[in-house]
Formats: sequence, C-alpha cells, structure tokens
Amino acid sequence: MLVFVVKWAASLIQIVGYGATAFGLTPWNLYFFVVGVLGWFVVGVLWKDRAIMLIHLVALAAMIAGMSNG
Repeated sequence: MLVFVVKWAASLIQIVGYGATAFGLTPWNLYFFVVGVLGWFVVGVLWKDRAIMLIHLVALAAMIAGMSNG
C-alpha cells in the first residue's frame, strides 16, 4: 500500500511539474520535479529496484547541477 501511494503521488507531482513547465512557472516546475524524482527513488528503494534508483539519482543530480548553475 505504501508503494502504491508513493508512486502515484510522485507521478502526479511530476505531471504538475510538466504543467508548470508548459506555463512557464519557473522555478516551481523544478521543485515539483525534484519532489517527484525523490518519490520515485523511494519507490525504487522499497522495490529494491536498482534501475529505478539509478535513473532517478542521475535525474536528481542533473536537476541539482542545473539549478546551481542557473
């Protein structure tokens, strides 16, 4: 049940991030994406799925690097 809630919450938050990007709501879009990516990383941990953990760690690192350069 916990995984179900986290993965759907993270997915919805990322969808809000896409919408925020479409409407030019910077930096809010990045904040939504960071929360969504962290949520999916947690899903990867709970599932013990290293591929999900890896891709979301890379995405998080890229976002943090981009945010610190902007």
